[in-house]
Amino acid sequence: MSDLTEKTIQSKDIYQGKVINLQVDDVELPDGGTSKRELVKHPGAVAVIAVTKDGRLVLVRQYRKALEKTIYEIPAGKLEPGEAPEVTARRELAEETGFQCDQLEPLVSFYTSPGFADELVHVFYTDTLTDGEQQLDDDEFLDQHEVTVDEALQMIAAQTIHDAKTVYAVQYLQLKKHI
Repeated sequence: MSDLTEKTIQSKDIYQGKVINLQVDDVELPDGGTSKRELVKHPGAVAVIAVTKDGRLVLVRQYRKALEKTIYEIPAGKLEPGEAPEVTARRELAEETGFQCDQLEPLVSFYTSPGFADELVHVFYTDTLTDGEQQLDDDEFLDQHEVTVDEALQMIAAQTIHDAKTVYAVQYLQLKKHI
């Protein structure tokens, strides 16, 4: 098996932001050549597949500037420094939906765009929701919705659900229903 490692020759920080940092790396390629890599550094995130007692998926509807449109997503948010993913998941669920949960099951972690970003999303599942009070961040505006899996599948087809973590959530629930 060949060594596909790209060795960093030099790294230059371009931007330090609230959510991401950007850098450009000069790398030595496996064949000895060189290239540049533009990288997005992200602290990681969580997402919660939250299911109500009557089997409905909890979604939030939020405008996404990068897409210039409003989409429906499962509750999610950025890891804070030193915060365990489960703690972040409970916090984000409560902030965005008001729901608390008794149990939170870790399902999977995946990289969102490994070609240029190191963001790792940790996905959790819960169906042990209890009511609480929504507490959005100052710059966060969203609506909460609850849908069936069939409604969510229609929303995927209509591209009102249009992000990977939420598509994963719907497919997970669809498979879980048939197991």
